[in-house]
Amino acid sequence: MVQEFPEPELFTLNCPTQQILDVITDKWSVIVLYCLAYRSRRYNEIQRRIEGISQKVLTQTLRKLERHGLVERQVLSQMPPSVEYSLTPLGKTLIEPLLAIANWSREHFSEVVASRNHYDQQD
Repeated sequence: MVQEFPEPELFTLNCPTQQILDVITDKWSVIVLYCLAYRSRRYNEIQRRIEGISQKVLTQTLRKLERHGLVERQVLSQMPPSVEYSLTPLGKTLIEPLLAIANWSREHFSEVVASRNHYDQQD
C-alpha cells in the first residue's frame, strides 16, 4: 500500500511534512480543529466543549493555529466585546484527513486496547 507512493523526506528538519506535523499532531490542536469544524465558536464555548483543556493551553493552541493560518480570530463588536474563532479555508482542508484518523480510531480502538493490555501484561 505505502510502497505505491514515494517516501517523503520526513527525516530532515526542513521537511515541510515534518513542520506541518509538528503543528497539527498536537493532541489539543486536533481537538480544537474538530471543535471548530462544525461552526464558529466563542472562546468560552470552546473551553466548555473540550473537557480537560486548561485556559492557558487553549489560548496557546488557538494562537498557534492562528499563526499557521488554520484558525481565524474575530473580535465581535458588542458589549461586552467577545471573540469568536473559526476555521480558515486552509483549516477546513484538514477536516477530511482528521476525520479519516477519527474513523480509523473508532474502527481499530479495541485492537489497540487489546495490544496495549497484552504488552503491559508481559512485564
